[in-house]
Amino acid sequence: MSRLALGVAYRGGAYCGWQRQSQDDTVQARVEQALSQFADVPVTVTCAGRTDTGVHAINQVIHIDAPVARDEASWVRGTNRYLPADVAIQWCQQVDDSFHARFAATGRRYAYVLLESPVRPALEAGLVGWTFRPLDGDAMQQAAQRLLGEHDFSSFRSSQCQAASPVKQMRSIDISRRGAYWRLDFHASAFLHHMVRNIVGCLVAVGTGARPVDWMAELLLARDRERAAPTFSPDGLYFVGPDYDARYAIPTRPSASDWLP
Repeated sequence: MSRLALGVAYRGGAYCGWQRQSQDDTVQARVEQALSQFADVPVTVTCAGRTDTGVHAINQVIHIDAPVARDEASWVRGTNRYLPADVAIQWCQQVDDSFHARFAATGRRYAYVLLESPVRPALEAGLVGWTFRPLDGDAMQQAAQRLLGEHDFSSFRSSQCQAASPVKQMRSIDISRRGAYWRLDFHASAFLHHMVRNIVGCLVAVGTGARPVDWMAELLLARDRERAAPTFSPDGLYFVGPDYDARYAIPTRPSASDWLP
């Protein structure tokens, strides 16, 4: 068998998250079914990071130990033939056996796309978060800087989180605007369950003036989820992709994702 790494993009609105479940429709189940149909033998995959119900992915990285010999382009085109329109393999490349989609990852990136508008989204429904109140980008960026570095992120952790430790390293948070759209980019060593959506909810509270900038630092010290803002909608959340050592030469951002604000 040869080990292959593949990139998967998907819209998560129709699925109960990435991870395979016995009853519900998931992205992993769809991908494994399509790979198995193409290879004509059962195929299981390992992913870089599980996403929740409704969350999208630009470059979810998976690996498989290929049970049959096919060229890389055939794995892409052949598997996509069996996938629904909202899921697609973006690329495929052979890697050595030391590569592991999850354990070889040295960091992960998420983006949240937020529409600021007096009325709810229509054409972008399911693809963006929404706030009807004007946002102060400078205040949000100042608040975001309080989260940089290694911290206990318990205040932003779901009660259902199964991570062994709430301590993570936030490497960067960048906030930008294009017209009515805000984009919040997060880069960390790893993320807790609902961590990005909980942080976004708090940043929006700061951006609307409901909370002061220093509230973020207070939340970190409190280590209490009850003190933070409600979890924000999954609609605007995108798993941008994982980081790997350069020797694996894993693609980081397929060009097809450039439509994002």
